[in-house]
Amino acid sequence: MQLIFKSDKILSLIIVVSSCAWGLYWLPLRSIEQSGIVGSWSIVLVNACPLIILVPLIFFNFDKFKKYPKPILFAGIMIGAAFTFYANGLVQTSVIRATLLFYLSPIWSTIIGIIWLNERLTIARVISIIVALIGLTLLLYDFRNQETTMLNFGDFSSILSGLFWALGASILKKWSKLPIIPLTAVVYFSTTSLSILLAIIVYKAPIPSLVLIGQNFSTAFIWSVIVLLPSFCIIFRISQILFPGRVGILMMSEVAVAVISAKILLPEEQMVILQWIGASAILLAGVVEIIFGYSKKVT
Repeated sequence: MQLIFKSDKILSLIIVVSSCAWGLYWLPLRSIEQSGIVGSWSIVLVNACPLIILVPLIFFNFDKFKKYPKPILFAGIMIGAAFTFYANGLVQTSVIRATLLFYLSPIWSTIIGIIWLNERLTIARVISIIVALIGLTLLLYDFRNQETTMLNFGDFSSILSGLFWALGASILKKWSKLPIIPLTAVVYFSTTSLSILLAIIVYKAPIPSLVLIGQNFSTAFIWSVIVLLPSFCIIFRISQILFPGRVGILMMSEVAVAVISAKILLPEEQMVILQWIGASAILLAGVVEIIFGYSKKVT
């Protein structure tokens, strides 16, 4: 995948726009669910559509896959799991909570970096973890009933998505030259397969009829193939060019779009001021990790 633009400012703008698209990931999932397809199967439908494009492409890129088979498979499965659990969070809990709980990933990135990449535990990383945990506590606290609410399956899925994303990102950091098309194909194949297993085994949701699938196919195809798939490829490609810290901050445009769109379109997405402070703390932890958390490997 060749990029025409080489300017850092233009690439930064492109990655902001691409990340904004993922801030609307919840829209097709909720829309298809409201049409009559159970939420878990809406995830399957949205994530299966890109395979229509990717399966033929993988045959023309198989030589690239053979250069890095294990990293591509491992990274693809981890990122695919991240997408799956993030989507489950978006349909099983509030959009705002799901998005913000995903951004607890600095905690998991720190642990993985220390254990696997031999990175030092810096003061900045300790601060980011403490801030994130404080933010989590405030976000989950029910100030009306004066008690901390239990994590539901959607919340837990969102936290898991951040963990799997951190694992996948660590692999991408270790093998920074992985080819885009094979990786993307493995990601979507993994997401579709895991989503089917969750729909059947965990949710025990009835398989939607062919009529319902046909009625919602255009919505799933337009969002997943025309909007989200190119965005994913662009983010991954530009991540190989720009500094990781800049990319991480620019990708937080996803949070802004998700929160604003949910507040406008979903009346039930309400939080009190201290919960918004908790949300801001989680995002602040991510910024601290991105700007100050990178350190040299232990020699």
